[in-house]
Amino acid sequence: MQMNFMLHYHDRLAGTHRCRTKLNSRCIFGMFSKYINRFSSSYLVSLLIVFFATCAHASGPEQWQLGFQEAGNNFMRKVTAFQNLIFIIMFLIVLFVTMITIYVLIRYNKKSNPVPSTTSHNTAIEIAWTLIPILIVIAISFPSIKLLSYSEKIPEADMTIKVAGYQWYWNYDYPDYEINYDSNIVYDISENQRRLLEVDNRLILPVGTVIRVLVSSGDVIHSFGVPSLGVKRDAIPGKINETWFEIDKEGVYYGQCYELCGAYHGFMPIVIEAISKDDFKKWVKSQ
Repeated sequence: MQMNFMLHYHDRLAGTHRCRTKLNSRCIFGMFSKYINRFSSSYLVSLLIVFFATCAHASGPEQWQLGFQEAGNNFMRKVTAFQNLIFIIMFLIVLFVTMITIYVLIRYNKKSNPVPSTTSHNTAIEIAWTLIPILIVIAISFPSIKLLSYSEKIPEADMTIKVAGYQWYWNYDYPDYEINYDSNIVYDISENQRRLLEVDNRLILPVGTVIRVLVSSGDVIHSFGVPSLGVKRDAIPGKINETWFEIDKEGVYYGQCYELCGAYHGFMPIVIEAISKDDFKKWVKSQ
């Protein structure tokens, strides 16, 4: 029994010695695989948890934010889900390419492969690396086109808002209620307000309402965008662009001008305050 133990121990030492002295690619890759199997699962899970956790935020930007702002309607939730799908696909592709690269560096280095292969091509591999990316792109295109079609198909609107961009403020017009006012940035803010994102007059809108937005400009090109609502349209002088959105829940949603429009381009915030339909009627009467 003692002899068997000594022989077994000697074999283990010999195997370790061979791996260390010869730097055999199979040994190295075997040890690397053990390391990957031990830590890859927990690391991948941790990474995904951190990523998806950072996708849930308030309706405005947050410090150290990685993902989108919290969705304020169904369309933005679809955009977030599609982005998460693309992220997983990209992560798996990068992981696969990284593993292949490491294997090739170890398996076909000068020591492990002193006589390099003279193979000029491999038909099966070339067909595979052509078809697989095409299939991935096709698989991605279907939900992408479906989402784009959903955003461009404007349903019957319950109300209309006209938005006009100027250097460097926004003008909001409610043609259904004969309300019109400007919205300018506020520099003197309180502790709970967001720097460079507060305005003197917010865009007041009701929840659960299909809102058609007509966007234009009175001087240069601007862009009206609110990330948490999934809306962004360029404001072009002499042209009216149309979009729509619906807000699911009450709250404050922040946006900005997304087209370089001059010296104070970064000082054109957009603040939408979503309130209940009853409160919106009261607000209209108070104007």
